[in-house]
Amino acid sequence: MLGRMLLTLDALGMCFGTIVADCFNETHMFNPRWRPHAKFHNAQTVFLAVILSGLTMYYTWREAKTPELRREFIFASAVTGSIYWIAGLLSILPPGTMGVDPEFAGPGFPQGKIFVGFMSAGLLGAWLEYR
Repeated sequence: MLGRMLLTLDALGMCFGTIVADCFNETHMFNPRWRPHAKFHNAQTVFLAVILSGLTMYYTWREAKTPELRREFIFASAVTGSIYWIAGLLSILPPGTMGVDPEFAGPGFPQGKIFVGFMSAGLLGAWLEYR
């Protein structure tokens, strides 16, 4: 049960954390200096996080008829629960990217720790359920 709870924490952090961080503050969707196309990609990222969160919850709590199927569901939860975080961690690598714009005290990558924390919770949860 602890494993499922950690996967749920991962999914909820992905869904609600992304909505709060990327939609409801002045750094992203309500930043008047952002171009419409940048806001499009922001919305795309938010919707991807919501979809992956839903899939993570679905496979975490879906009933399985066999232990083998249960393991497959947990593996699917681990994948869907970590894709967003991995992409977020990799996003700092291309030249010219920053985790925080200069107008908001950048450069920096404070969300990196959050990404690692939620991803670790999900992967640990999957491991606890899978073994």
